[in-house]
Amino acid sequence: MNGYIVGAIVPIVLVLLRNSRRVKKRGVLVDVGGEPGYTIRNIRFPFPLETAWEGVSTLAELFEQSCKQNSNKSLLGTRKLISSEVEVTEDGRSFEKLHYGEYVWLTYAETFAAVCYFASGLVQLGHKKGERVAIFADTREEWFIALQACFRRNVTVVTIYASLGEEALCHSLNETEVTTLICGAKELKKLVNISGQLDKIKHVICMDDEIPTAVSGRWAVTSFADVQRTGYENPVDADLPIAVDVAVIMYTSGSTGLPKGVMLTHGNILATVAAVKTIIPGIGSKDVYLAYLPLAHILELAAEHLIVAVGGILGYGSSLTLTDTSSKIKPGTKGDASVLAPTLMAAVPAILDRVRDGVRKKVDAKGGLSKKLFDLAYSRRLSAINGSWFGAWGLEKYLWDLLVFKKVRAILGGRLRFLLSGGAPLSPDTQRFINICFGTPIGQGYGLTETCAGGTFSEVDDTSVGRVGAPLPCSFIKLVDWPEGGYLTSNSPMPRGEILIGGPNVTLGYFKNEEKTKESYRVDERGVRWFCTGDIGQFHSDGCLEIIDRKKDIVKLQHGEYVSLGKVETALSICPYVDNIMLHADPFHSFCVALVVASQQMVEDWASKQGITFPDFADLCEKEETIKEVHSSLAQTAKKSRLEKFEIPAKIKLISSPWTPESGLVTAALKIKREAIRRAFSEDLAKLYAS
Repeated sequence: MNGYIVGAIVPIVLVLLRNSRRVKKRGVLVDVGGEPGYTIRNIRFPFPLETAWEGVSTLAELFEQSCKQNSNKSLLGTRKLISSEVEVTEDGRSFEKLHYGEYVWLTYAETFAAVCYFASGLVQLGHKKGERVAIFADTREEWFIALQACFRRNVTVVTIYASLGEEALCHSLNETEVTTLICGAKELKKLVNISGQLDKIKHVICMDDEIPTAVSGRWAVTSFADVQRTGYENPVDADLPIAVDVAVIMYTSGSTGLPKGVMLTHGNILATVAAVKTIIPGIGSKDVYLAYLPLAHILELAAEHLIVAVGGILGYGSSLTLTDTSSKIKPGTKGDASVLAPTLMAAVPAILDRVRDGVRKKVDAKGGLSKKLFDLAYSRRLSAINGSWFGAWGLEKYLWDLLVFKKVRAILGGRLRFLLSGGAPLSPDTQRFINICFGTPIGQGYGLTETCAGGTFSEVDDTSVGRVGAPLPCSFIKLVDWPEGGYLTSNSPMPRGEILIGGPNVTLGYFKNEEKTKESYRVDERGVRWFCTGDIGQFHSDGCLEIIDRKKDIVKLQHGEYVSLGKVETALSICPYVDNIMLHADPFHSFCVALVVASQQMVEDWASKQGITFPDFADLCEKEETIKEVHSSLAQTAKKSRLEKFEIPAKIKLISSPWTPESGLVTAALKIKREAIRRAFSEDLAKLYAS
């Protein structure tokens, strides 16, 4: 009996102690140069952190040092493809289904050798000093090997999203005058249509052994394996870079217009990697990381370098094969997470939203006692996380984890202990859902390609939602007044303003675009480099930042109200009927409208329960009762999120087809491309306002 009493009392005592403690200070005011503002630094580091490893100032040095220290340990893993099948649905659509086996591993020593061979092979191929290499492929181990090989020869790498359209692809390759292109067979086929527009490319290296026969004869196409073999037979000494050398020209995903190439030095990226290392508790050689986000995105590139730096393991996967129920996984076979059982993952909010929706759909589909148990367990844990004395703590928490959440956690392998979210705002609802169901803290970060993903990062013991943490140890965060929007550092109770990020992680600027560089970058009298983000933030009393607006997303309505499009979209995206959404506001009207990509499963389930018949999903989305139901649900979601009446879309158009990077309506990081969507649906938007 004593054990039960202790089990009941201890959680209450812990909550009392937790609530009695003073607010933990995470950031402090700091005096900096440049324009006046309100500037915060990380409380633990008086000066911006540049490296966490003695004698290491470049990514090439970091990789070599770790390979020597962990030579016999596994580093890179790729699953073996067993079979590929095409399934045809009743409506005639075909889908590829893949059956993968276990992971096959390369040790640190084997990876280092592969990198050295490929670096030597590049020289033998005819790639000259000062010329640039582009990598145009999905994330895979060959991508990482090629990147490190280029670093060993001090070759600047141009990174390009595999989903980039033809116009943006031509622009990126021609602007940087790339002479050697490394890609997969799938990407090589894309190049055929634009081969006549690519002026400087001399060599193409295909990551796959089977080279497509349709490739233009104007290029010498060599397999990845052949380049390594040539390098093995003809070794060349390394030509290592220094910290100020440009490691990568990273083309942003281009949410507006053509993508811009951001110049990232070795020192820039290393500063972010070193800073994040200080934030993740206990990160080390026992950690296993599931790598599936695009390596052309700075979030993934920095994350993989961090794992290598601490001697961890990188297992490669894909967002389409992530879980047992992912779209490309053959039914009855295992997804990447189930096989790898990662301890660490990075994700963008769109993927976490899908995970949340997937779990909820399964729970709702089961119904009955299972759903009641899940809802009870979730509400009890939510009360505890929100600080209630009467939430599920101690033995009750353990019981719910065992009975309910253990099955949910198995979706991502069952061992996940920390998850990094970045690239876009994460909704509080999704953050809490992941915290509770997967039992893991989420480190929500804020940064941009221009700051090497460095900016702020929420610490593991910060259970608040809606914030993005204190400044990373490599960064200063400054708020400056934006009078036009009413955001001032003198605002009460919290200082507000446009966010500027300063420190060694701030990049050199935009490639061949001096005008944009001067517009967005500053160097103060103390030599600190700053980037003007265009985002609006406010600082809490503990030194943590909250993103509250964006200058470019603010529209003034006819009667003078200001609408922040991004803020409203984030709030409404948690509506169960919404797969994606774009809010549209017109200064000549007093109300907003929205284009809503409907969640097919949720809408069809609702229609079936209502007895509504429909020939296909597109027809269902046109029905008046469907639009009314989704609109009503959006209004309820808006009310819960405390949106103003003028922020809630007065009219909506339901879209039946998903927005994908291939359609050109979202970026590779799944951010909406506002201008592209407006052009594509201009008639629909006009009808919403006219009706």
